[in-house]
Amino acid sequence: MQQVQGVIARSKGAPVELVTVNVPDPGPGEAVVTVQACGVCHTDLHYREGGINDDFPFLLGHEAAGVVESVGPDVTDLAPGDFVVLNWRAVCGDCRACNRGEPWYCFATFNATQKMTLVDGTELSPALGVGAFIEKTLVAAGQCTRVDPRARPAAVGLLGCGVMAGLGAAINTGNVGRGKSVAVIGCGGVGAAAVAGSALAGAGTIIAVDIDDRKLEWARRLGATEVINSTGIDLVAAIQALTGGNGADVVIDAVGRPETWKQAFYARDLAGTVVLVGVPTPEMMVPDIPLIDVFGRGGALKSSWYGDCLPSRDFPVLVDLYLQGRLDLDAFVSEEIGIADIEAAFEKMHRGEVLRSVVIL
Repeated sequence: MQQVQGVIARSKGAPVELVTVNVPDPGPGEAVVTVQACGVCHTDLHYREGGINDDFPFLLGHEAAGVVESVGPDVTDLAPGDFVVLNWRAVCGDCRACNRGEPWYCFATFNATQKMTLVDGTELSPALGVGAFIEKTLVAAGQCTRVDPRARPAAVGLLGCGVMAGLGAAINTGNVGRGKSVAVIGCGGVGAAAVAGSALAGAGTIIAVDIDDRKLEWARRLGATEVINSTGIDLVAAIQALTGGNGADVVIDAVGRPETWKQAFYARDLAGTVVLVGVPTPEMMVPDIPLIDVFGRGGALKSSWYGDCLPSRDFPVLVDLYLQGRLDLDAFVSEEIGIADIEAAFEKMHRGEVLRSVVIL
C-alpha cells in the first residue's frame, strides 16, 4: 500500500477536498497507474452534487492518461511503463453482448476489486470506477488502454469520457460518413467532439447548434460548416433551410432534454438517424409525438453509450490520428490547472467558459 494525494467529494454539495488516500498494491486483474493528466468533466460535478448516487465519499476524476506503475500477479497484457488512457467500461468478454460480437455494449463491465480508502479506513467510491484526481489510482487492468507514448497526456486523456462520447456518437452510433449532413444540438465538450467526429468522417454539411456564440465558435474551429444560435427561432426550420429543405441525415442531441430530442426528431431527413448522447435526468419524459410520425419518418432513433466505443479498438486509432494532425484533441484543452484548482474549474465549467479544464499531476 502507498499513500498519495487525491481529491474527494465528502458530502452532497460540499466543496471538494484534497486529502491523503491509501492506494492498495494491485491484486489479481488490477493495476496501479501514475496519473499524468485528468480532465474536469460534468459527471464529476454530478457526483459532487449527489446526482449519480449517494455513495459518498467519492474519489473524483475519470478522464485520464498516465503510466502503469505496477500490475497484479495475473495481468499479462499490461506492463509497468506502459502509457495508457483510462476508461470506465472495461468489458467482461463473456456477457450476452460480448458473446455476440458487440463488446461495446458489454452488460457486465467491471472495476478494481479492492477499494482505495481514506487514512481512517473509510472506503472511497471512485467516479465511474476510475477516480483519477489523484497522483496514483487503482483500476482494473481492463480499464487501461495502451496508446502511443508520444501523445500529450492532457489531450488524449479526454478520450476517457466526454470527447470519446462525442466522437463515437457521430462515427460509431450515427454512422456518419462521406457527404452526409449532420446537425449537432449542444456544443459543449461532447457536442463539440461530435462536430469533430463528423468532420473526421468526411461529412459534407455540419451544422452546430447552441444558444452560446462562444461554443458555436469552438464548434466552427472543430469543423462545423454552419452554426445556428437557436435562441428564439424555429430550429427545425433553420436546419431544414441549410439542408435543401429536407433535414439532416444525422441529428445528434448532445443536450439530453425532451425539447431538444423532439427538435432532433423532426430536424432529420426521412429515414434519417437521431442519436441521443446527452444524458437526461430520470424524471424527463419525451413530449407527445404521434406514433404515426415515428413510423412514417422511418430511420433510426438511437442512444449512444460512451460513443458505443471499444477502447481497445478506438483509442489507439484516435491517438494515431491526433499524432498525424488529423484530429485536434488539443483544441479541447481550454486550460491546464493544478490539483488544488478543481473547485474553481467546476465554476468555469458551469458558466460555460471552457471546453475542458485539465488537471496536470
